[in-house]
Amino acid sequence: MQLDTRAQTLLKALVERYIADGQPVGSRALSKISGLDLSPATIRNIMADLEELGYVASPHTSAGRVPTPRGYRIFVDTLLTVQHLDEHSVESRMRLQAPQPQKMIANAAQMLSSLSQFAGVVLSPRRESVFQQIEFLRLGEKRILLVIVGPTGDVQNRLLLTDVDYSPTQLIQSANYINQNYGGLAFDEVHTRLQNEVRQLRDDMGRLMQAAVEAGSEAMADNSEDMVISGERNLLSVSDLSSNMTSLRQMFDMFEQKTGLMQLLDVSSKASGVQIYIGGESSLVPMDEMSVVTAPYMANGKIVGTLGVIGPTRMAYERVIPIVDITAKLLSNALSHGGQV
Repeated sequence: MQLDTRAQTLLKALVERYIADGQPVGSRALSKISGLDLSPATIRNIMADLEELGYVASPHTSAGRVPTPRGYRIFVDTLLTVQHLDEHSVESRMRLQAPQPQKMIANAAQMLSSLSQFAGVVLSPRRESVFQQIEFLRLGEKRILLVIVGPTGDVQNRLLLTDVDYSPTQLIQSANYINQNYGGLAFDEVHTRLQNEVRQLRDDMGRLMQAAVEAGSEAMADNSEDMVISGERNLLSVSDLSSNMTSLRQMFDMFEQKTGLMQLLDVSSKASGVQIYIGGESSLVPMDEMSVVTAPYMANGKIVGTLGVIGPTRMAYERVIPIVDITAKLLSNALSHGGQV
């Protein structure tokens, strides 16, 4: 519903005051800070309308009102005045130039945390599932180590438990077959091709190759270590997030499991520019008292990951939004000119 100018002004004043001090805002305070020449009765009527529309709520302990997730949403979407942040001054504080892309990403997470005083998070570029070659090493009866070498020389290992005790000769033959026929392809593509060709191979060898391809695909898709989080401890000093054990448990479960947070960052990578996820409104945010401000970053013109700030719903969005936006631009520039992804 479209709010008139007076309602917008009062809602903006209420959210800004609540973000500043965390206390319910009463009509008398609003009459002073809003700059509107309105009677207390008129302000109370407008606030009652805003409450009926779901933009504000009245805590039981106070006659004042606080913003709801819906109120925060209209505030950040239409009422917020974003602060100007000097990109050059931020860049001078951000040591993003590093010999390795992963170091740049870690530095970006640290600077997001430092600048916002909340938690900074960066979802690293996804690994491509392409492999250069594989090798099987027999560890014991029915236990094989799968060694996967990527295009850039990075190595990953996976343990295979098999139904058959393969001989060293069988392992070499199987690895040679995969390397000669599929080296340089993605595991998903190999899986499809192998299903069509495996009928022509001996059953035991075919099963081993399929197991290797499935394990390789999982290894490449496993990016649980590809999210860098910095400054989680900052959130312990935010009373809105650490006021009770349930909130604390939810918050650190999110950091430990990472799955939900990775899903949120993955979703935001498909959108352009800064995105704001508000707790209580978005099912992707596990806590009502939490918000996440994100932006995608690029390498050589292609979106490769997402970064953001995790903080309380009651955060200074006008300050955090440009921090996230500029960090994304600086990391994009650093990766495009100083590192390969």
